[in-house]
Amino acid sequence: MNRYTIFNSPLGPVTLQASSQALSGAWFTTHTSQPEELGQRDDEFALLVEAIAQLQAYFAGRCQSFDLPVAPRGSEFQQQVWQALQGIPYGETRSYQDIANAIDNPNAVRAVGLANGKNPLSIIVPCHRVIGKNGKLTGYAGGLDRKRALLTLEGCLTKDG
Repeated sequence: MNRYTIFNSPLGPVTLQASSQALSGAWFTTHTSQPEELGQRDDEFALLVEAIAQLQAYFAGRCQSFDLPVAPRGSEFQQQVWQALQGIPYGETRSYQDIANAIDNPNAVRAVGLANGKNPLSIIVPCHRVIGKNGKLTGYAGGLDRKRALLTLEGCLTKDG
């Protein structure tokens, strides 16, 4: 049975979902990929408590990577993209083309963008670190203001950037 909780992050509420083995979702309220049925609310579930602790450390600037078991649900292609996203270091960005190249599918730039937008583990699988080839911020299911804030937190952008 899935369990969920809601973490009040500095950027707004984040719904976290987990099975007994792994975290399967982290969604801002603007995400459209959040399932209607989240399971049972359980604010004491150990994996969700640990996810919140790591997210709090991230927002406080004390955590640059997450050490959580994750199991996002998606197609084989989406899984490839999400795996590549996990390889983007804190404080760095990549283009959609870079991710397409990383999965040995250089012609799949648009499909990479679509898979990036369906990432169910916002922040933890760092889809916010993917920007346009020209260096501009492009779509983010959590909203461009949140993407800008996350990249600023990680030192990729200035507060004005």
